[in-house]
This record gives sequence, structure tokens and C-alpha cells, in this order.
Amino acid sequence: MAHAYTPGLQVTAHTTLRKERILPLKGEVLAKEGDQVKGTDIVARTDLPGDIDIVNMAYELGCEPKEMKAKMTVGEGDTVTEGQVIAKSSSFFGLFKREVCAPSDGTVETISEITGKVLIRKRPLPVEVTAYIDGTVVEVRPQEGVVVESPAAFIQGIIGVGGEVHGPIRVLVDAPDAMLVPEMVDETCAGAVIVGGRLVTAEALRKAQSLGVAAVVVGGIHDVDLEGYLGYSLGVAITGHEELGTTLVVTEGFGEIPMAARTFELLRSHEGRMASCNGATQIRAGVIRPEIAIPLEGAPEAVAAAAGTMSIGDTVRIIREPSFGVLAQVTDLPPELIAIPTGAKVRALTVRLPDGSELTLPRANVEVIVS
Repeated sequence: MAHAYTPGLQVTAHTTLRKERILPLKGEVLAKEGDQVKGTDIVARTDLPGDIDIVNMAYELGCEPKEMKAKMTVGEGDTVTEGQVIAKSSSFFGLFKREVCAPSDGTVETISEITGKVLIRKRPLPVEVTAYIDGTVVEVRPQEGVVVESPAAFIQGIIGVGGEVHGPIRVLVDAPDAMLVPEMVDETCAGAVIVGGRLVTAEALRKAQSLGVAAVVVGGIHDVDLEGYLGYSLGVAITGHEELGTTLVVTEGFGEIPMAARTFELLRSHEGRMASCNGATQIRAGVIRPEIAIPLEGAPEAVAAAAGTMSIGDTVRIIREPSFGVLAQVTDLPPELIAIPTGAKVRALTVRLPDGSELTLPRANVEVIVS
């Protein structure tokens, strides 16, 4: 059977997820191989070096750099607290006195008699890495982190914002083409992963944020509403570090686009179950997609899907106008090149649209839905 390479999104009811949970710097790994962990369990931790505060001590004391060290009340390696006097000087038989205080809590790292400056390293910043998903630790990387494996339902979206969150799934709409409006979001949604249909309004998104909703999963959003939620223009789509409180995962794209029926039904079938969500997105080399992972009890057989391949019969999403967002089925993958209006010759495919009609278009204009 003919097949081809194409970008793809995963929407699968059963798969085996393997998540690397790695520290930014070497530190301490808390989990052991074989441990059963929850998504919120801390599996590794480390300390990031604090920032440096620079004190121009010679200037503050009104002395030469080589005279500065004698006036210091602390030495290199000493711990200081904000406001603590770390140097004193006096002149004219003690009539004029100067004191210099530490600008922050930290450790005196350097006292330079050449530059006349003192460097104070702020306290280390603790960093903890959680398991992210419920599962089993299948690999430990000493001083670095672990790999967690879990049988799960798994859904990837088009774009998202916000970091890793956890919460029970709550479906707030009756159909994948329904709109998520503010009236649907109330106090009972706090801490949950709420699911909408074709669109979330800006007002509903802000209300979810104010109530402490963990994540909003929806088919589409208007770009102006996303910009309003962020407070700035997204620009190059590299997200995931925003401190928003509520993560957003958009499964289909910008505008009013119904959520794919398969995605909607999969989420609805797991209503009430805990899910792990991450809005991190990178639309360039090393593509990262926002995701919803729903750990499953037991160990169902993983679906063996060849990521990045497309065959006749596969479901694809069209990602160019005029049929942007439409799901279709691949009916042919001709090997010959076809000419497009720009004059270029490209690989093509033929798909059957939901109304039964067929359309031939460049393969670059679709992405496969890996199921």
C-alpha cells in the first residue's frame, strides 16, 4: 500500500507514553526504578545558582579599592542577610561614618581589591521536577532525572499556552460544535480540565482563569482573544513558560472550528478521570505540540502507529484554506508530481471530504491524525 511522510497529530485511545523528566542542572533523583508514581510526585530536584548582586564598595566607602578589604565586616564565603551591615568606614577622627548594607540575602562570592566591587550571590533557587503522568519509573538517570512510562489515552493539539497542570476532565458542552461561554464555567470547575467545542470566548477564558480552572481544551480560538489572554502578541509560537494559572490547549486551530468528533468523544469517554495537560508549543524544528494525557488503569496494549507516515484510509486534517480545519480520508497517494498555481511541482494526495466529494491537494497541506 502506498504511504508517505507528513506531519502528524496523535489522537489515540490507547498508547504507551514515555516521558523524560530531566533536571536543568545535575541534582538529586528521588525516585527509583520500578516505583509507581503519581503525576504530582516529585521525582528529582536541584538548586539553580542565584543571581549576582554587585556592590561598588570602593565608591560607597569613598576609598581606594586596595583599602576596601580592611573596612569589610564580612569575608568571602560568608552568608549575609538583606540590610546587614557588611562594611564600615569613618573619617575626621570618627566624625563622619559610612555603612554599607547587603542588598539581598546571599553569600559573599568575591571581594575584589582591583575593581573595588563586591559580588553577592543570592540564595539558590530550588527546582523540583514532577512525574507529570501517573505511571512507572522505567529508567533512572543518576543526578539527571527519570523516565516515566504509562498506558494512556493521548491527544495532541495545534497550539497551546501555559505549562504542566493536572485535573479531572469535565466536558461542559453537548457537542463538538458547541461554544464554550462564561455561563458554563462556575466554581465547580476549579482545578478541573474543562472541555469545550468549536470556540472559547475571551470572557469564558478569563472567568476560567479567575476561578482557578487547571486547563481549557477547545477546538478553536480567535487570535485576538488569545492575544488578550496572554497580554501580548504571540509572535513566534514557542510557548509553555507563561504563568497564566490556566493552561489552554487548542485542538483544531484559530477561528470557530468544531473539535474533531473523535477527539471530543475520547475526552467525553474519560470524563471524571485525572488528566495531565501541557500547553507547551514549538512550531519549528523540533516540533512540540500541546497535549492531554489520560493515564489508564491496567496495561492495555499500545497502538502501534508509525508516527510521521500516511497511508490510504488514514484520517488527515487539511491545514490550508479554503478547507482549513476539515477532516478528510486519504483515498489515493499518486507517486507522480503535480503542478500547483505557483508553477512548482509537488507530491499530492486525494482525499474524500465529509460531504463525499474528493479533492486533490499538496501533501504539505495536510497533517495526519495518528490514531
